[in-house]
Amino acid sequence: MQYAVPRRGVPGAAVLRQWARAARARHVTLRIVGRGEGRALNRRYRRRDYATNVLSFSYGSSGDIVLCHPVIAREAREQKKSVRAHYAHLVVHGVLHLRGHAHDDKAGAQRMEAREIRILRRFGFADPYTVE
Repeated sequence: MQYAVPRRGVPGAAVLRQWARAARARHVTLRIVGRGEGRALNRRYRRRDYATNVLSFSYGSSGDIVLCHPVIAREAREQKKSVRAHYAHLVVHGVLHLRGHAHDDKAGAQRMEAREIRILRRFGFADPYTVE
């Protein structure tokens, strides 16, 4: 766990690790960042000039997941869900990317989303793709 922002509003390290393990994470670093670092990483590695909610960097059997707290908090408000539920979804989503899952095509997206929904349900979270 690495925190580049104050921990206020961020789920605790133990629960973040629990969500990552549920998605079968191995040797993963979770880094919680602010908007500036999130934007810089997204620009450098994805060539998109904005802060995004989650980035995954795979290194064989390990990897880094970068979570941008201000973006996650804003999206949670906009989607009318708890910050905790949104973090859970994005941690699981990031780990699945590290494990080789992708949503580049419709079939891949459906498989990845179904796996995310199953994992999140174990923790009592609703389907993150259902809009109310």
